Amino acid sequence: MRCNRCDPKAGNLTVMRISVIGTGYLGATHAACMADLGHEVIGFDVDPEKVASLAAGTVPFHEPGLDAVLQRALAAGRLRFTTAIADVAAHADVHFLCVGTPQSKDSNAADMSQVNGAIDLLAPHLDRACLVVGKSTVPVGTAQRLAAQLQDTSPAGADVHLAWNPEFLREGHAVADTVAPDRLVIGVTDPADEATLRQVYAPILANDVPLIVADLPTSELVKASANAFLATKISFINAIAELCEATGADITVLADAIGRDERIGRRFLNAGLGFGGGCLPKDIRAFRARATELGVGESLDLLDDVDAINQRCRTRAVAAALSLTSQQLAGKSVTILGAAFKPDSDDVRDSPALAVAAELIEHGAQVTIFDPVANQNASTRVPTATYAHTLEEALAGAELVLLLTEWKQFQDLDPIKTKSQVAMPLMIDARNVLDPQQWAHAGWTIHSLGRGTRHP
Repeated sequence: MRCNRCDPKAGNLTVMRISVIGTGYLGATHAACMADLGHEVIGFDVDPEKVASLAAGTVPFHEPGLDAVLQRALAAGRLRFTTAIADVAAHADVHFLCVGTPQSKDSNAADMSQVNGAIDLLAPHLDRACLVVGKSTVPVGTAQRLAAQLQDTSPAGADVHLAWNPEFLREGHAVADTVAPDRLVIGVTDPADEATLRQVYAPILANDVPLIVADLPTSELVKASANAFLATKISFINAIAELCEATGADITVLADAIGRDERIGRRFLNAGLGFGGGCLPKDIRAFRARATELGVGESLDLLDDVDAINQRCRTRAVAAALSLTSQQLAGKSVTILGAAFKPDSDDVRDSPALAVAAELIEHGAQVTIFDPVANQNASTRVPTATYAHTLEEALAGAELVLLLTEWKQFQDLDPIKTKSQVAMPLMIDARNVLDPQQWAHAGWTIHSLGRGTRHP
């Protein structure tokens, strides 16, 4: 999607000079989209290869539509990339902080080294009034700490302000979520900073996108709370899915029924293999860890159960594989469809599909994986699997098939044709996207998480 600088509803755009610190998934998307809106943007990263790739118009990860936006912004001369932080400080009046906050290696807390490093790098070069805007997901209290640090260590001192503007991007929909979000949230301490961000987002706000103005801690908690709630909703329906399997009930019909209640809603009630990726798992753990640090850990005890239920979904898929093969996985030719944690992405961070693959390999299975875009990334996480180049290659001779990422290509499989390609018609639909009755009628034994097993 693209906002037009000449859109009469948007009025005359005030072109802002913007920097984006960090050009990973969030930063590259934000930089390209802000330039496409009409602003002058410079993207910064310490990784020369990433900078060179983006400067050449190539996105170094899979995100539908982003290549076109990037190339359009570069061609218009409104976007460039650099590894020189001094260039960033000289160029921009508004600096967006878009670096990662992964889970710490030795605890559930967020690893803040990239955020802290970015501030340490940028602050000494800020010699005039500017606004630093955090977009990274951080523990509550971070913004206040960084605001003080910026003013203490920047040459411009008190003229350097900090705001927080959490991102709500969904992988596979990042461009639309940037230029046409369902809401914008900004945490500010000065009305002038709110006015600056209103100018940055003027083309978006002109399309009646709600703007929620908050204080710094509230803006930090919004993202953490949203992810915790979504994770809770997913784990809730997966807990009910276990009960459905134990009683012969159908989780998809149940989800449709309770989803009709407007207080509940149907979204995020798709039972199956659970959530993964670089956000929900580490964010709920960091949220819980921060609450403990603040002395209110018991208030988020439920997130321990949310996490445990999510992990158990993966174990249930392996248990189903053992059951369908009469506990004889060793030596079996097993095909896994999907490696990314979700479709329309090549992100394999905390991928449920790869967790299942690794456990099947531990049971002695000969695992072949096929994903339309994530094979290369997956091979670094599970190197002992075989990776097929095509769907046909992956299915050939399979004695068990597991659908673990709901790519449309897999949802559209024809059960009769697919049966002719495999050695044994055994299927585990861990995402509940296949019609079990249709597949059973075609001669398959199919197990769907939360719906049980259907036989021919």
